[in-house]
Order: sequence, then C-alpha cells, then structure tokens
Amino acid sequence: MSKQQLEVIGQDAACCPGLSAAPLDEDQAADLAKVFKALGDPVRLRLMSMIASRGAGGEVCVCELTPAFDLSQPTISHHLKLLRQAGLIDCERRGTWVYYWVLPGVLDKLAAFLTTTQPAGVGA
Repeated sequence: MSKQQLEVIGQDAACCPGLSAAPLDEDQAADLAKVFKALGDPVRLRLMSMIASRGAGGEVCVCELTPAFDLSQPTISHHLKLLRQAGLIDCERRGTWVYYWVLPGVLDKLAAFLTTTQPAGVGA
C-alpha cells in the first residue's frame, strides 16, 4: 500500500472547465488526478456511493458503513481518510461515532468536468 498522502484539492470553480472545453494545464491535471486516484479503489468508490446516496445534506454513520465490507474497521477508516484528504467528503465525531457526508458541489464539479457538449442536432 502506498504511503503517499493525498491532499485536498482547491474549491476553485476554474479548476475544472470540462474535459472537452480546453486542455488541462499541469496543476489542473494534478488536482483532478488526486480525486480520481481516491475514487480509483473499489472500496473507496463503494464508500463514496454509500455516503452520496443519502442525498444533499445527508450523512451516514461509520457504524452503518463498516458492516457492508469484509474489512476491518481500521481499514475502512483508512479508506474514509483518503476520501477526506481528496476533498470529497467531510466528517464529524459525535460521541463514539463518526458521521460522514459528501462535500457540497463536489459531485457536480466532477460531473461537469466529465460532461462533453455536443453540437446542436447531434445525438439527440
């Protein structure tokens, strides 16, 4: 397992103009690569899906996430930490449990980046 740390990407709207809008510069590509690296693991992708499925403003307790996997609690915590470091989710401790939610706008930014604009009359 890599010991490389993922860093939180900036929340700058100019970060991701869209895949087909213009070529990415080096900084934009590096920022997006951190996000896609975090989502590139099947466990983290499932965790992200479970958290995001709660909808806007929804949150999920780690106690609900852990039983869905055949992994130890520390391993699940590690994957959640990487998603936090990539700027995809945030959390709050309440007593002995930690609650997670998707950061506002993160999924919309990724969707906008991956969406291509088709010329009028094409593919309709």
